[in-house]
Amino acid sequence: MLAPQVEIMLVAALAGAACALPGVFLFLRRMSLVGDAISHAILFGIVAAFLIVRDLRSPWLMIGAAGTGVLTAVAVDALRRTGRVKEDAALGLVFPALFSLGVVGIARGVGNIHLDLDAVLLGELAFAPFDRLTWGGWDLGPRGAWVMGGLLLLNLVLILAFYKEFMLSAFDPDLATIFGFQPAVLHNVLMGMTALTVVAAFDVVGVVLVVAMLVVPAATAALLTDRLAPMLGLSVLLGLLMALGGYGLAYALDLSIAGSMATVGGILFALAFLGAPAHGLIAQARQAARQRERLAQQMLVIHLLSHEGTEAEREENCIRTLPAHLRWDPAFAERVIVRAERAGWVVREGDLLRVTEAGRQAAQEILGANGGAPSHPPS
Repeated sequence: MLAPQVEIMLVAALAGAACALPGVFLFLRRMSLVGDAISHAILFGIVAAFLIVRDLRSPWLMIGAAGTGVLTAVAVDALRRTGRVKEDAALGLVFPALFSLGVVGIARGVGNIHLDLDAVLLGELAFAPFDRLTWGGWDLGPRGAWVMGGLLLLNLVLILAFYKEFMLSAFDPDLATIFGFQPAVLHNVLMGMTALTVVAAFDVVGVVLVVAMLVVPAATAALLTDRLAPMLGLSVLLGLLMALGGYGLAYALDLSIAGSMATVGGILFALAFLGAPAHGLIAQARQAARQRERLAQQMLVIHLLSHEGTEAEREENCIRTLPAHLRWDPAFAERVIVRAERAGWVVREGDLLRVTEAGRQAAQEILGANGGAPSHPPS
């Protein structure tokens, strides 16, 4: 038997990995909020099933939850297909209604039964080690670990079996239709996979963390790569880091486990948002600066050529006066000149700049691309 802390981390890690896989396809199809809708709406299915069987341990509660999850996805898609309601509005119509019915059912129908709304919303991973799976007198470990491990395996099998179909329908649904992949069937498979995963995770980690595990790893992975296979792998890794790092934070500071995991997920996303190699803010700022300096190099060469051999050459092409003529900051002008020299476009002759043969060819290509008319230099 593992230590309770290890079992909690195991359950959370399996939940994070299982949620991350369908989360990627939901993110790519711009349907991440469908997971949010399902995670809230299944409360109605749980309450409705309990009111019938009056047993919190009955498997009918999970069956009712799964049925409500699929119903939510189908209802949202049906409203969207009418053309009168967009998907965001359909989500706003379906899941608040079902979730509210579930809350009302808890308040009015199960008042004397321990069905805690706070636990439903936030979950309580600390209790996961106490819900054991036994067989033949053997203690097999936390039930949540087996359930989430089974869902993780099921999601992997489905993704491997329909990888090409999922990929094409996620990036180009019209082309998927032409190839006969039947996007509607794939959509239903994805919704069913999402509903089952959300229902299983809902029982372990609660609504809030389910939504975070569906959305955050996928959104973070999408900032780090544009390829689907690495995105799936990264999302699983991020789901694991979110779970394990969140538990470490909760243990160190005596905080809510679910809240700490969601917080760690937010930190991971913020780091990727800032520092992702291609899509991060820092990388984009550097790319914009490089493009600006590249344009400035082009404008420098065109300016020098336009005044070459004229009476104004000594004034216009003078290194000291160039910043004023081009309306550039002196430090920026010096950087542009240095980069143009490194590119072999210009050389210094005393206090003048001269265009090289390579610079003339570059200027001809630039003017040809712009129809012979140079654009205004950046200020």
